Amino acid sequence: MTATSDRKVHARSLFAGIAGDYDRWAQLLSFGQDSRWHDLMIETVAPVASRPDALVADVATGTAAVAIALARRYPCRIVGIDQSPEMLAGGTRRVEAAGLAGRIELLEGQAERLPLAPGSVDALTHTYLLRYVDDPAATLTALAGAIRPGGMMASLEFGVPRAAALHAWRVWTRVGLPLFGAPGGPAWVRTGRFLGPSIERFWREHPLDEVLGWWAAAGMENIRARRLSLGGGIIVWGTRTG
Repeated sequence: MTATSDRKVHARSLFAGIAGDYDRWAQLLSFGQDSRWHDLMIETVAPVASRPDALVADVATGTAAVAIALARRYPCRIVGIDQSPEMLAGGTRRVEAAGLAGRIELLEGQAERLPLAPGSVDALTHTYLLRYVDDPAATLTALAGAIRPGGMMASLEFGVPRAAALHAWRVWTRVGLPLFGAPGGPAWVRTGRFLGPSIERFWREHPLDEVLGWWAAAGMENIRARRLSLGGGIIVWGTRTG
């Protein structure tokens, strides 16, 4: 697929319209758990990121929330990568405000074609990414290829809650988010209407076992997954094969 596929064009348009308030959306959709989920994800790469000489890539970095969390917790260097210049502009402002410009570099690029040499990073994180790429399995292979043997990869995705929580989640994502977004203008309303069905469609078409299989096929081992907040979030992590 090309970078101008319908899915990619939609993703760029979606994030360009909400870049200024993206972090608020993440908090709303996660019921205020987004920052906690970030912390739980980056804990999984501690064996690598805790080394002062480590380089960690944060793909789909957006406004650099995960990159900043990594820099505050670990002594590693971070390179954040995102395809949206609008999101990166917000990330640059946040990094500078946090006084972390010396340790975090932000680059424009795509997950499928990273601006990184093969095996050049010690760990890689990615957040809310797989629903926005044309071929998630191939994208995971590209991501894993940037990690040195023995390095680590961790991801965070929105999930679909189970049992009784599913009904409340559907009401919130189908009704609550569009209503909440209305004061922010049409871009917020479009985003609110898109997110819930998009998340549910992804996991219906690609159950977790299939996603874990993609990780294994990409060259990852010791792969583990954890559902967060009744299933509203899912983290996956593993080690790059030697």
